[in-house]
Amino acid sequence: MPKVLVLYYSSYGHIETMAEAVAAGAREVGATVDIKRVPELVPHDIAVKSHYKVDQKAPVANVEDLANYDAIVVGSGTRFGRMTSQMANFLDQAGGLWARGALNGKVGGAFTSTATQHGGQETTLFTIITNLLHFGMVIVGLDYGHAGQMTLDEITGGTPYGASTLTGGDGSRQPSENELAGARYQGRRIAEVAAKLHG
Repeated sequence: MPKVLVLYYSSYGHIETMAEAVAAGAREVGATVDIKRVPELVPHDIAVKSHYKVDQKAPVANVEDLANYDAIVVGSGTRFGRMTSQMANFLDQAGGLWARGALNGKVGGAFTSTATQHGGQETTLFTIITNLLHFGMVIVGLDYGHAGQMTLDEITGGTPYGASTLTGGDGSRQPSENELAGARYQGRRIAEVAAKLHG
């Protein structure tokens, strides 16, 4: 079965929770999954004063780690309609992997969060997906097999480009069951595609 990396950056824990759901979905179909986070760029004392979730259990990734996986699912909150600087900084260091084609043909996907319904989820997903395409990866989004993204019964994240959640302006809203189901579904689909390509 494929090896899957769920690579994320999470200031307040929302993307961390989504990462765990993506990983759970991939494990449901037998994938070996690691969850890692990218380094924090904000000084620790400022992060604490800003109420960042500084006790995340996932180990910090190394850029060279990426070459060891069949699939990489990247999660980042949004900053003005694009991925966080922490995630961008990490991916910017992958030039050596790109130059030697180390990620060509691997499966990739993206997930995100925003404070509001129209806070840039799809553009943020595309900033991640653009990087993955430059690496030569095969992209798997959140297809409409997850019908929950089409519901009008509740406010919810979820786009065909990747799983997503809404946090609320003060960050108090946690991922809903529908949003977590979308993350698990995308994790399963990415693992299944990776198994077919690399099995």
